[in-house]
Amino acid sequence: MTHLPLTLIVGLAAAAATVAGGTLALRFKPVLSSLFGFSSGAVIGVALLDLLPEALHLAGPSGPSGVTTAVAGGFIAYYAMDRATAFLFGGHGGHRRHLGPGSLTVHSLLDGLGIGLAFQVSSTTGFIVALAVLTHDSVDGANTVALSIASGGSESATRRWLVADALAPLIGIGMAHLLTVPDSVLSTLLAVFAGGFLYIGASEMLPRSRDGEGTFAQAATTGLGLALIYIIMRLSAL
Repeated sequence: MTHLPLTLIVGLAAAAATVAGGTLALRFKPVLSSLFGFSSGAVIGVALLDLLPEALHLAGPSGPSGVTTAVAGGFIAYYAMDRATAFLFGGHGGHRRHLGPGSLTVHSLLDGLGIGLAFQVSSTTGFIVALAVLTHDSVDGANTVALSIASGGSESATRRWLVADALAPLIGIGMAHLLTVPDSVLSTLLAVFAGGFLYIGASEMLPRSRDGEGTFAQAATTGLGLALIYIIMRLSAL
């Protein structure tokens, strides 16, 4: 509890970074194909370079097979939800307006939970985790906006998801002061989300990036998103 004021400050900073990234994405909607390409690379990068390594670390030496199974399960589960809701809604794509942004918002909730739990370990650990979260929250905000727009969401609905994504870390930090999540459970959750994010990036965002730009430009923006997450993760590990 002694770290509550500090974690709340970190949570507010994370919320501000998310809003800033999402606002920039809304401002530059005319270049949506580039935004989708960048976001596809960033979302895939978060899955492979952030969520998956953290899940493996929490699982310990005996848990890699369980983590990879959870990643596959997350991919299949998201695909199944996508197909099932497409069938129920007639295949018009409207079901994705909340499914994708909602997944990213839950990821932000887990970010906040991770910050709170890290500060319970030590201040040093808490600051390291907080730095990693803060440096990619602006990208999270942009990804939430891009995915909502790609799924046919209105600007008002997109802004509501951006607000929800910004508030999610604060809620996660609050939850961390009320409960203790075993590493094994947190590892599985992160792996499941990694699988879901791989589906979002490869099956939803990447195809939409091909509209309105050449092959080289699409590859460049996707690579830029992936490279940015790589740089962020390398810097946060220093």
